[in-house]
Amino acid sequence: MAQFTTSDGLSLHYTDEGAGLPILCLAGLTRTTADFDYVTAHLAGNRLIKLDYRGRGQSDFDPDWKNYTLPVECRDVTELLDHLELEQVAIIGTSRGGLNAMGLAMGTKHRLLGVALNDVGPVIEPKGLEFIKDYIGRNPAAKTHEEAAAAMALAFPEFSNMPEGRWLAEARKHYSQDAEGLHITYDKHLRDAVLAAGEQMMPDLWPFFDAMEGLPLALVWGLNSNLLSAETVAQMQARRPDMILARVPDRGHIPFLDEVEAVAALHAWIGKMQ
Repeated sequence: MAQFTTSDGLSLHYTDEGAGLPILCLAGLTRTTADFDYVTAHLAGNRLIKLDYRGRGQSDFDPDWKNYTLPVECRDVTELLDHLELEQVAIIGTSRGGLNAMGLAMGTKHRLLGVALNDVGPVIEPKGLEFIKDYIGRNPAAKTHEEAAAAMALAFPEFSNMPEGRWLAEARKHYSQDAEGLHITYDKHLRDAVLAAGEQMMPDLWPFFDAMEGLPLALVWGLNSNLLSAETVAQMQARRPDMILARVPDRGHIPFLDEVEAVAALHAWIGKMQ
């Protein structure tokens, strides 16, 4: 198990496997390195680095939840690259990870080789954001992984034609189980940070998107997403006609990245950096 210490003293967990093009995998808001388990086999021949943000998974929880912000997470990413003595990496950013990738493009673009966004863009749809606020920071009512898998299948009707056992695999990734039931794998105070951020005016993220100009760019879009709209995707394409776009049917927020369309887009994106 690999760890590094941030400038403010937290120990963060990461994995570093393979050789070749260094690709940093940044997970979703409440998620961990397990976000990328499904796609790992499809990216053989590359060096995959996966990070648990502070307050998630096997990383230390921050004693001050006000540090659960995009700028602090971007600083942590930069410090990880310094720790690994990597001048540049490509980033696959799932949801929150994509926002962090855009932040890094704005602040430290010289550290990036390219960016692949998984179902996220410069406009966050209110419907998707409200859905996240409803569940974040709370343990599920389900008491077993099997119960949670059944509940997830009902809660996410925008997902269909799922691989056998996928919801159960998801439940096991996102919840730990003990005699008392299931528990989230992140700091419950992440909820406080998200709600506090929601009370502030959302900044214009288009300049952050535009900061990726000149970098190989890909977008994996779940066609049933409640977070990323068709209108926003069209605007992204207009600004970046060279953006590789995967339209993934039967998926909402977020695609798992092992779908045929997603894998093809990621391979095309990687090809631009080799």
